[in-house]
Amino acid sequence: MARASLSLNEACRIALHAQGFDRPRPRRVTARQVAGVVRQLGLLQLDYVNVVAPAHYQVLFSRLGPYRRTLLDEVVYRQRDLTEQWAHEASIVPIELWPLLRHRRETHRPRPWGFERFLERNPGYVRRTLSAVRRRGPLTADDLPAPDGTPRAIPGAWSRSVPRATLEALFGRGVLAIASRRANFQRIYDLARRVIPAAHRERRVARADAERELLRRAARAQGVATLAHLADYYRMSPREARPRIAELVSAGDLQEVRVEGWREPAYLSRGLTVPRSVEAAALLSPFDPLIWHRPRAAQLFGFEYRVEIYVPETRRRWGYYVLPFLLGERLVARLDLKADRARRRLLVLAAHREPHARPAVVVEPLARELRTLAHWLGLEAVAVGRRGALAAALARAF
Repeated sequence: MARASLSLNEACRIALHAQGFDRPRPRRVTARQVAGVVRQLGLLQLDYVNVVAPAHYQVLFSRLGPYRRTLLDEVVYRQRDLTEQWAHEASIVPIELWPLLRHRRETHRPRPWGFERFLERNPGYVRRTLSAVRRRGPLTADDLPAPDGTPRAIPGAWSRSVPRATLEALFGRGVLAIASRRANFQRIYDLARRVIPAAHRERRVARADAERELLRRAARAQGVATLAHLADYYRMSPREARPRIAELVSAGDLQEVRVEGWREPAYLSRGLTVPRSVEAAALLSPFDPLIWHRPRAAQLFGFEYRVEIYVPETRRRWGYYVLPFLLGERLVARLDLKADRARRRLLVLAAHREPHARPAVVVEPLARELRTLAHWLGLEAVAVGRRGALAAALARAF
């Protein structure tokens, strides 16, 4: 049924439904369910900060509960149902998105910024790198030398070395793809033609069509969203997204609606209904697609959120690695967590509740989720510190 407007509570329930939080977790998780969640979300942002667990594994845990983490690796690197690609940021995406991201590969800027000048000045090194992959098969950056007379390291750069930055540039441009990962998460690169099935690799999609389909998928994954929310999902500029969204409205794929309290118009994905209620209980990775666009988290949940990893310790408000806690239809708490693997404990360094949340309602399901998370991580206990208004009540629960 067409809707001209939505209450904020209805918008929250639609968003949670679209993100897979409105259903019970399965008792046994299969590879098919893992791939299904990624397809529903459209992508998983890769992040290997391992304070608790790498973020892309956490996103699946929030929806599926405890699962064998190697299932994701199997689906990505052996079944080839998913693949790595630049999408939101570095991401895991359904394999069928490969042709839709061609324009991104064609305009890819190598990192660190300015490294394209090195590539232009050293075409022979780029050719030798490609030749090595072609002859020897899948390689890591450690398998390759640096150019003669050039320091191997790139101080301060995420890529760390010239060989890795070169491989990353070729990956970003679609010449190489990620064949697998080592146990230390190091990327293993191979020729794209040996990783991406020809049906996807050779398919050509006009840029306007690709952008329209990416926005349609972003709308489906978010349920209801503004232009800014939709554009951010696959890192499109609002200027690029605006005409494509208008086309989706004209085609009936999106419906323009007003959401209570939102100044901008919103767009409702076709076929989505408003659930009567959502009974979720999940700790969220800082890079979960439900909250990664911070303005959207504020508009939907009234939740001001900032990742404080790079904030000096004396200036942090909440903690180093803070996970919001979703209970029902609201974000009710935020916890600074750390996996103490040496002592096999999940540390709750701080536990803060939101002003609207009542400890008597929050503590029991939060404690249950912390126990489940600890067990999934292979830890034996949960230890609660003293920081935060929820800490004392949570400590008593353990």
